[in-house]
Order: sequence, then structure tokens, then C-alpha cells
Amino acid sequence: MEQEIQNLQKFYTIVIEFLTNYSFQLVGALIIVLIGWFTSKYVFKLLMKFFLKHNFDVTLAKFMAHLARVLVLMAMVVIALGKIGISIAPFIAAIGAISLTAGLALQGSVSNYAAGVLLIISRPFKVGDTIAMANVYGVVEDIKLAYTMLRNEDEELITIPNKRLIGDIMVNSFEYRIVESSVGIGYNNEPKIAISAIKEVLSQHADVSKTNEPIIGIAQFGESSIDLGLRYWVPTKSYFKTQYAINLAIFEALHVKGITIPYPQREIKILQEKM
Repeated sequence: MEQEIQNLQKFYTIVIEFLTNYSFQLVGALIIVLIGWFTSKYVFKLLMKFFLKHNFDVTLAKFMAHLARVLVLMAMVVIALGKIGISIAPFIAAIGAISLTAGLALQGSVSNYAAGVLLIISRPFKVGDTIAMANVYGVVEDIKLAYTMLRNEDEELITIPNKRLIGDIMVNSFEYRIVESSVGIGYNNEPKIAISAIKEVLSQHADVSKTNEPIIGIAQFGESSIDLGLRYWVPTKSYFKTQYAINLAIFEALHVKGITIPYPQREIKILQEKM
């Protein structure tokens, strides 16, 4: 019991001596940290105001402003540590070792963040564009530093790591998506009449893009039909809905014009041997 009391007295004595010798340094260090805190907040707001005024990307602006805030605060903490006589060299060595270990463990995450910065700077697409890659497509809903979020016609939210968008083939069709289809007509029908009827259907549909003019023509001569190819652009968020509605309208328009859509046909000849 007496040993414990002596230890407490020694600890109390050491604390009192430390406070007596370094009280002003501690107060000064605390003031420096507080100044750093408020300065970093001011720098953050100042940079955000500057970036938004000059139409910088919001995600990149926040990233740069947060980075500047952290650097200012870290600089003031280093000054505060020096004020109370603590050497920062061991801390720098420890931070370096921890950073190396974390970097090796989080290579995928770090590469995603790096790719996110490149995407924001190079801007190969923006929010509202339609991108397709690796059998996935959708409208860009948000661009984060680590990943990009898409939403398709089925209201499914698709998350793509940014490193995939940098290191893979990507197609940007902006707000529209192309429909490639075909319809066969009989060889006894007039292709020009069928093409004219299809053009009229597409021109009357509100969701078909007027900027990119639809393309209709003879794609190939099939065994049982003349195959007409169709290429037209529709909004991504109503891709299948519009395509199915137009298919029905084309079928009805061809029927009104007397254009037939033939079944596959085969001509079979039976040869009999003479007795």
C-alpha cells in the first residue's frame, strides 16, 4: 500500500513539474492548434467559393478543398508539437511506415481514387450521360472519387469502380441510346413503300431523337424476305418501352400499306425414279 502511495506521489510530482515548466508552451500549442483549426475551415470555404465561381467540377472542388484544409491543419499541429519540445521525426517515420502498409493493403481502393481524380479532370462523361461497358449500361447519376453510379431503365442502381472506367473500353452515347432492329418484307412488295411507312412512324413518335436522324434501308436479301434495317435513337430511360411501342406501330403501318412480313419458306422438290 505504501509503495503505491509513493508511486502516486512521484507521478503527481512529475505532472506538477511538467505543468510548471511547460504550462506556457502547452497553452501556446493549444492556441496554435485552434488557430490552425479555424484557418483550415476558412481556407476550405475560400477555395470552395473560388472553385464554384470558376465552374470547377463539384467533386474535384470538394476533394481539393478538403486536401488543402487537412494540409493546413497538419502544418499547425507540427508547429504546436515543436512548441512543447516534441520531436516530430519519429512520428514522420511511423506515418511513412503506416502509409506504406496501408497502400499495399488498399491498392484497389487507392487506384479507384486515383482513377476518380483522372475522370473528374478529363471528363469523358458527365452526370446525365449514358455509358455502356462490360455488358452494363445506364445513365450516370453520380461520380464519386472511388466509384461511379448508374441507373438503368429498370431503376436499378449500378456501381462501377472508377479504375474499371479508366482501364476498359467505354461507350458514351450521352442522353440517348441507339436501337438497331430489322423487319423482313416479301419479295413481291415494294421496299420504298415500306421504308416510307417506317419513316413516318418514327417521325411521329415523340421519344425518337430528332437530332440524330433515323436510318432505314435494305440491310440484306434473305432467303425468304428483304430485310430492312432500322437505326434510331431513343432516351436511355425509356429504351425498351419506346422500342416495343415502335415495333407495334411499324407492324400496323405495314399492314395498312399491304406490306407482308413473310414466314421462312423452303422449296422442296421430290424426284421420283422411273421404273
